[in-house]
Amino acid sequence: MTDDKRAATKGWRKLLGPGLVAGAADDDPSGVATYSQAGAGFGYGLLWVVLMTTPLMFAVQLVSGRIGRVTGAGVVANARRHLPRGAALGLVVLMLVANIANIAADLAAMGEALQLILRGGERNLALVIGAAGLLAQVLVPYRRYAGFLRWSTLALFAYVAAAFTAKLDWSAALRGALLPSAGWSPDAMMMIVAVLGTTISPYLFVWQAAQEIEEMGVAHHDPLREASSARAELRRLHLDTGVGVFLSNLVAFFIMLTAAGALNAHGVTDIDTAAKAAEALRPLAGDFAFFLFALGIIGTGLLAIPVLAGSAAYAVSDVVGGGFSLEAPFVRAPGFYGILIFATLFGAALDFTSIPPMRMLLWTALLNGIIAPPFLFAMMSVAGNARAMGPHVSPRWLSALGWAATAAMTFAVLLLAISTFGFALR
Repeated sequence: MTDDKRAATKGWRKLLGPGLVAGAADDDPSGVATYSQAGAGFGYGLLWVVLMTTPLMFAVQLVSGRIGRVTGAGVVANARRHLPRGAALGLVVLMLVANIANIAADLAAMGEALQLILRGGERNLALVIGAAGLLAQVLVPYRRYAGFLRWSTLALFAYVAAAFTAKLDWSAALRGALLPSAGWSPDAMMMIVAVLGTTISPYLFVWQAAQEIEEMGVAHHDPLREASSARAELRRLHLDTGVGVFLSNLVAFFIMLTAAGALNAHGVTDIDTAAKAAEALRPLAGDFAFFLFALGIIGTGLLAIPVLAGSAAYAVSDVVGGGFSLEAPFVRAPGFYGILIFATLFGAALDFTSIPPMRMLLWTALLNGIIAPPFLFAMMSVAGNARAMGPHVSPRWLSALGWAATAAMTFAVLLLAISTFGFALR
């Protein structure tokens, strides 16, 4: 490699990191299944939700990154100062439950995808994948592991490529992207909340803030609240987050698009898992589309499971006030790694129960959607607090978008409750 190429690669690594990985981890196998079910069940009618969430996701991920970079403390650690300790602990427990179920659903989907390709035992394959990812997190220092996570984001382009192997109705897709057309039934509302919950997820807030702190430790930087000049670093944070969110929602859009054009258009309106979506594509869009979709499930799972387990460990460490770092060896942070190991192994164990993966997956997305509003409220309170953020409180445009995201998530959950209650009374 020439010196110019080395410099370019090093510059790319400096510019893109926590924001890119957080955005890419949003399209994990459970997210793939949620977007696939939305496309299969409602055709092009829910594409507008992905476009609507793009600026909102950008705002909340940027706020979380700014909190970590400016204060040098995580989202939960800051939230604990603005919420009663019991409330913060309750949110972390709910997030831990959601993350463990998410890990189980992701491992199951990856095992199924590998089984479809290799014709092996899916549960055993899922267990091997979980064990390998766990060992990497425990044994590999953060600075090396972060590089693996960055390169793993390339797996997302498999879904973009898969979309172009299917015959799509682009005019209907454009209408679905710009005009809500799926109706407002309880099923539609539940799917909207699931899409919102899998797109704007608390574990992503926690992860990005924590990774900004990890990057500070590796580079020996002080929190921006104590720095004399922060403009360049904030520009880097904005670019990193923007690229991650754009990639995440572009891929989500194409997953939903593929499911709508290849599945819904041919009468396939219900799928069990992300792997079933890949399998359903084979007779309708060909072997190549199937292979790309299945490969994407495996690649995104390898990226997402460390993020899910790691964010659980960061959140628990934040709420109990313990030290945490993926850069630290096991002997210096046994509690942190203990939570990480527990979340991964418990998630893997759930795959050996009779709980349907799709049920875990959908309820995980819904749980994320329900617990997101209080997380967002706490984050936005911190981001606008001069005592916490010093001179780097959120600018007005970011505050407006962040509070709009909080309101949208709250409204969606309330609308789901009202529509479900009204449906139950009929």
